[in-house]
Parts: sequence; C-alpha cells; structure tokens
Amino acid sequence: MNMPQHTFKTDLETLDLRAYTRGLYIDGQWRQAADGRLIEVVDPSTERVIAEVPDAAMVDVEAAVEAAARAAVGWRETPPRKRSEILRRCFELMTQRSETLAELISIENGKALRDARAEVAYAAEFFRWNAEEAVRIIGEFSLSPSGANRIIVDYQPIGVCVLITPWNFPAAMATRKIAPALAAGCTVVLKPASETPLTAYALAALYEEAGVPPGVVNVLSVSNPAPATTAMLADPRVRKLSFTGSTGVGRHLLAEAAKHVISCSMELGGNAPFIVLDDADLEAALDGAMVAKMRNAGEACTAANRIYVQSGIHDAFAEGLRKRMTALKVGAGVEAATECGPMITKKAVDKIDRLVQNAVARGARVLCGGSVGSGTGFYYPPTVLCDVPTDAAMAQEEIFGPVAPISRFERESEAIERANDTEYGLAAYIYTRDLARGMRVAAKIEAGMIALNRGLMSDPAAPFGGVKQSGIGREGGQGHGIVEFMEAKYLAVTM
Repeated sequence: MNMPQHTFKTDLETLDLRAYTRGLYIDGQWRQAADGRLIEVVDPSTERVIAEVPDAAMVDVEAAVEAAARAAVGWRETPPRKRSEILRRCFELMTQRSETLAELISIENGKALRDARAEVAYAAEFFRWNAEEAVRIIGEFSLSPSGANRIIVDYQPIGVCVLITPWNFPAAMATRKIAPALAAGCTVVLKPASETPLTAYALAALYEEAGVPPGVVNVLSVSNPAPATTAMLADPRVRKLSFTGSTGVGRHLLAEAAKHVISCSMELGGNAPFIVLDDADLEAALDGAMVAKMRNAGEACTAANRIYVQSGIHDAFAEGLRKRMTALKVGAGVEAATECGPMITKKAVDKIDRLVQNAVARGARVLCGGSVGSGTGFYYPPTVLCDVPTDAAMAQEEIFGPVAPISRFERESEAIERANDTEYGLAAYIYTRDLARGMRVAAKIEAGMIALNRGLMSDPAAPFGGVKQSGIGREGGQGHGIVEFMEAKYLAVTM
C-alpha cells in the first residue's frame, strides 16, 4: 500500500488554538508555569508544532493540590441536586460544542474526525450519566444480627483525587474520571498526557462555564510526570489516584501509592482476543472486527489484539478482512474522507513495525500493509497478517496500531486456552450464531469485559475495567464508577 505524501496543512484559522493554551488551570485561574517552561504540541498528521502549553513546575503542582484541598469542603457540602445540575450543564455544553472539540482532538491526536466525533459524544455521556448518579447515592440501614443496635452505612467523598489520563482518548478518559469524582463530591487534579493537553484545557474552560467552582477541577500539563505524581501522592490531603495507561507505569504508581496507603483505581493495558467460531455470521464478524480493531486506528486498550478464527471460516474471514483493511482511506485526521489517521508519535510507529517484522520473521504472512511508507506524518498502513505464531511478540504485547494478526484454531477449547494465555484481562470478543455457545465460551474467558457478537463494548452505563494485570476497580456503571470515589462510613446506633 502506498502511503500518502502529505501536503495537507491544518487550517489553524478555523480553530484558534490560542484559546486552549492560556495556561495551567489552577483554582479557577489561568497561569503560566512558575519557571516559564513550555511543552510543544505536535500534530501527528504533519509533524508540525501547532501549539505550546505550560510545563508545570513543582510549585504549580503544590498550588493545584492546595486549591483542590481548599475547595473540598465547600464542594462536598454542595447539595447533590446542585452538583447534578452542574454536571448536566457540562453535558449540554459538550454536546453544543461537539464539532469544535472533535476537530481539536483530531488535530492534536491525529485520529480520524469520525472517531473524534464519536469520542466527544461518548465523553459527554459520562456527565449526563453521573448527573443522574449524583442524586442516587444511597446508604444502608439495618438491624445488627444480635439485635443490640442499628447499622447505618453512609457513603462520603473520599477527598482530593489525582487523575492521570492517556493521549489516545483525551476527552473521554478525562470525563470518565472527572464526572464520577465530582458527582461523589470530590475535588480533582487532572494531569493529561503531554501529547494531547489542548483538549483537557478546552474542557477546563467548559467546566468553568458550566458552574464548577474554582479549585474543584485543576489541570496541569507536565512533561516529566514522575516527580509531580510522586509529590502529589506524598501529600496527605490526596486520598485517591485514578490512572489509565500502561501496565508498567501502573505498577510503578501502585508501588508509590502504597507508601502512603492511597486508594487506587487502575485501568491498564489490554491484549484482547477476538474469537470467531465456525458458526459465526461472516459479515457480522467482519463488521465487528473492523470496529474492534480499527476504532481510533487501533490505538485503544480494548482493541482486538489477537484474532483467533476457527478453521471452517478462517480463509473467508482472512480474505474479507484483507479487502476491508486495504480499502481504508489513510490520511490526516481532520480530512473528511480519512478512515485511518496517523499514530501518535514516531516511537509508536517504530514499535508497531518492530512487532510486525518480528511476527513475519517467525512465519506470519502479510496479506496487506506490513511496512512503513514514506512521507510526512506518523503513519502505519492498515495491515493484516495470518498464520501468526504463538511465540510472536505481538501475541503478548499490545500492538496499539492498525495491525490485525490472525491465527487459526481447530477446537473451541483451544481458542479459550490461547485467549487466556496472557497476563492481561481487559476485554474480549466472541462471534457465534449460537447464543448458548457464546455464553459458555464467555464464562471461561479471563477478562473484565466481553462483547458477544459486538465489536464495541464501552458504555457509561456499564462497569469498565479488567482483571489480572489489566487493572483494579471499575469506571462507569450503576454505582460502580461513583463508589470508586467514595468511602463507606459505618455507624453503630442504639435506638
């Protein structure tokens, strides 16, 4: 596949990026970094520096925690109905400005505009969902088994929360944490990925307009996050860490948080199997594979990373997927026709290519794509491999790119065994016309989320999270997500 020679230039006059580079957002104020340092933001479609944002110094980090701590009492005492109305207003504003936010995401992240629009809609939904959750935090009242007293359980905000979000979904990963935290009555310090800070700052302005009081949400862009995070976790006023990112970084953060006995929610790496059984509807399975693999060009923790296809349907599936992947339009994210945008950095492209070449060296066959093209931008072509062996590196590492590795299997038990042969357990996909068979296989798959005859599982109304090395805790769902930001207080009462 010939990669495009990129001459496209982002029309910055239609989207004034200066509106999203006003400074760090601390205590309801925009301020420059104390030492004046800046972080360059690069458009991965063109490799151009499109903006600069402040690079927070330690004094800025301390100021953000101080602001969150100072605002905590007032926010936790704000009536749930008022918190709910503010969150609802955040949803309405995001919906009204969805196109602008989608363009901003596409420019700084590189994702296709259609994917960016879907992300904004998904991100906004967390505010609507948690606006409804805020007024339904229910305690417990019961008689103790001895009959000597009543048991009362109250749920209270956990306190100041540090939220760390990745670059691949700069809006959704922020709102999925901020919305339940605010609904629970917590204040937060958000550290977005340094590759995609503009969206976080755009949303900070939106929260302010919606009526979020100063200090309740603080946003810091930091180029070297380790010292800043260590300092925040060491502050006794910080009581919660919520992180989305790699398992390696998650392990380090868990160790750091353990020093101070801080509650942690961790949404970590994935290695999702996509299982197609012989009796699957071929076209439906192909439709689902394109969504599960190519949403955000494969840069998603829930992306189908290992595609296992039973022998009876294998050849037809492989050919069908090759045709669909070859037909995808590759280009700059903000171009209307683009279906697969660039990767986030050159480092990401190099990793994807390393995994592909490793698989080919071990016997995998390239059906389409498979090599880095020329031209400007961090692109990798939509790629399909078949006969991918179990000892290929991509069988154990997240690809995080537009590469679909197919492996053949014979028996249902074989697919289950291979699907579970990983330290990860975030997501899995199963295709079969037999619902009972699908439920049977799903029960044996070690994953926190399973999509049965669907290529997409994410939903604010469902608990999102994994097992094994894929994380701790859940985000979203009825009661699950908001409880992560609360603590149960038990009262023994003699009546």
